[in-house]
Order: sequence, then C-alpha cells, then structure tokens
Amino acid sequence: MIFDKLERQRVSNGTQVLALIDPDAKNDIKLPQIMETINKSNFDGLLVGGSRIVDDNFNKRLSFIKENTDLPIVLFPGDSSQISKEAEAILFLSLLSGRNPKYLVEEQVISARKINDLKIEVIPTGYLLLKTEKKSAVEMISNTSPLEMSDTNNIIDHCLAAQYMGNKLLFLECGSNSNTSIDLSLLKEIRNKVTIPIMVGGGIKDKNMALSLAESGASYLVIGSLIEQTLDFNITLEINELVRSSINVS
Repeated sequence: MIFDKLERQRVSNGTQVLALIDPDAKNDIKLPQIMETINKSNFDGLLVGGSRIVDDNFNKRLSFIKENTDLPIVLFPGDSSQISKEAEAILFLSLLSGRNPKYLVEEQVISARKINDLKIEVIPTGYLLLKTEKKSAVEMISNTSPLEMSDTNNIIDHCLAAQYMGNKLLFLECGSNSNTSIDLSLLKEIRNKVTIPIMVGGGIKDKNMALSLAESGASYLVIGSLIEQTLDFNITLEINELVRSSINVS
C-alpha cells in the first residue's frame, strides 16, 4: 500500500517531499522536462492533479508520467473526472474549509464506484484551504472562502473535525503558486493538536522555507509551481536533501 509505505519512510526518515504535476495542456510542451527535473531531484512520491483541465487528455498525460518515473503516483484530483487506472492511489479529498456540498460530498459520491472498480488505493484526506494575498484557483472553482490564517481556533477546530471524521491525512493548502506558505506558528499549534499526518502545499519557494515547515510539524511537503517555473533539479534536489538530512519525525 502506497500510503503505508510513505508513512514507514516518514517515521524512519522524517518529512517526505512530494512533487506535484498539473496535467493540463499548459504543461504539455515542457512535461518531458518536468519529468526529468523530478526524476533527478530525489522526491519521495508524485502527486498528479489540477484545479482546471481544459481538454480530455488527462489519461494520456498520466500514462506519459507513469512511463517516465519509478515514483509512486497518487492522484490529487480537482474533481471526479481526474480518476485513472494509471495511478496507484488517490487522495480522497473533502474540502472541509468550505461549505459547498459539491466538494464536501457530491464529487466523492460520483467518483466512489469508479475508484472501487479500478481498485485504486484510497487515502481519505481532509482538505483545508488557507487564505493568502493571492486568490487561488481552488477558491475560485469551488466557490468557497478559505480560512483566515489569523483565526487559529477556527482552523484548529476544522483540523480536529477532519481527524475525528476518520481522515488519514490533513492537507493544508495555500494555493498553487502562492506568495506565502502556512504561518509556522499556526502549523506548530495544529501539530500539537492533531495526531494524523499533515501535508502542506503552496508557497514553498526555497530550501529555507521547506526546512522551516518540516521542523514546524509538516509530515509531507508538496512542491509544484517551483518545478514548473524553474525546471532546475539543482534547486529541488537541494531542498529534498536538506529536508531529508534534518532530524524531524512530524
């Protein structure tokens, strides 16, 4: 099981770093370079999914990704159309920071039978969108409001609810290509309250931020925009090696 393997690695080695690929047409030309960058960067796993996919080539791109990596592939779906037998597991997301039933339960019901038929490993995940200065694609598409990072009690209440609902993972999202990541003091408080692993995405721009997040309680870090924008494995390899060499078991 993919999640069990990642968890064993995390318990032994500390924070795991996952690459994120947006399988949309905008990345078609540079997808081979993205894969090369990822494969040279010593990531622990690979997430595939996006808020917007403008055509019907999701499976075609996922097949290409699978053919060009040995990393475990986990779907990070924007909706129920982003499900494929080419992946080994899926983050079964519920957008708990919002109150739009489409992303709380409706998309989940639509996708459940297909996931079952394809025998994809399911990782139940409480998904919380946090507010930054930049409005995220998730916020616009889901028509939901993110949680204010200054409202610590409200965020912790949502995190505990995600845990008590039986989720195996908590995903704290600041949005693709965000200017900032989660406030470190907030992350520490969440880590002190919840017992399930915490995944953090958005705003991870350099090795110092990655290391600070790992040391503040992130179990998993997700890096996507940095890969797309730089296509420089030296940057991501340095991040992964630094996080891996730090002593933390979050």
